[in-house]
Amino acid sequence: MSSRDYLYKKLRPELLAVTEESPAPTAGISRSISPRFTLERDVVLSPAIKQQIDEALVKIHHHHTIYVTWGFAEVDPCGVGTILNFHGAPGTGKTLTAEAFAGSIGKRIISASIADLESKFMGDTSKNIVQLFESARVEDAVVFLDEADTLLGKRLSSVTQGIDNEVNAMRSTLLIELEKHTGVVIFATNFARNYDNAFVSRISQHVRFELPGHSERRALWARMLVAGIPLDEDRERLLEELAATSEGLSGREIRTCMRLALPKPLLDGGTGVLHRSHLQEALAQLRSAQRDIHASQPEAGLDSIEATRKALGIHQGSNI
Repeated sequence: MSSRDYLYKKLRPELLAVTEESPAPTAGISRSISPRFTLERDVVLSPAIKQQIDEALVKIHHHHTIYVTWGFAEVDPCGVGTILNFHGAPGTGKTLTAEAFAGSIGKRIISASIADLESKFMGDTSKNIVQLFESARVEDAVVFLDEADTLLGKRLSSVTQGIDNEVNAMRSTLLIELEKHTGVVIFATNFARNYDNAFVSRISQHVRFELPGHSERRALWARMLVAGIPLDEDRERLLEELAATSEGLSGREIRTCMRLALPKPLLDGGTGVLHRSHLQEALAQLRSAQRDIHASQPEAGLDSIEATRKALGIHQGSNI
């Protein structure tokens, strides 16, 4: 038994009255997987984000020192688990970092979103949440919950229909599971502002992911321009040029540029050598597509509550 489990059983035994048998799979929730990435090998982070991630890792690796040797458990009996919130713009590495975080602490990871947890049967969504955390406990896996704003949104004070009760029950169940969970939970969202304060206060660390700066962009391009790609010029000079001309792009968008650029040297009997012009053309394609798509998008969108209702398959006029 780990020191974390021992400490939690000593302090909160009433919360661990659960079966040791492996749970049956829940519909929509996949089994845990072995992470493909680690933080050290696969992730480019800004210094500020890296420091926050490192602090979370230290808390996990030195939990016995902090909570047992130093005695912090006396004032923080519910601090056995680690709950992280990765929030920020799309494509900034939240999902990759979550999987790599699990890889770096030697844990498996089990991922879910509201689409995986939802059920058309009243009450079953809450049961699925319980099953998810039980699966994570048995498989010693990190729980990763994507699109977390639909799960962690504000509970409804004015309940008008069955689906409102279902949303409140789902969020109350999640609060209970977070309270007693002894492992690692990572949330990811583009809309952290929609979180209920009850969830915000229970999260250990809120890590904001932002668009990469010049040095991070250069590191991303260096990672994407793998050694086997033939280049027609000095690699270091090309990396510096790419970092300068890709300002405002996320890591995901830089990868998309590479996907657009790499077929170009092979078109129409090409030389098979990647030129700067191929990469410049790919950047231009990406930016043009972004302008076209943004121009065609409506400004209004569903708020958090309506998004949750929609995700659960219920519309405003339904009477469950």
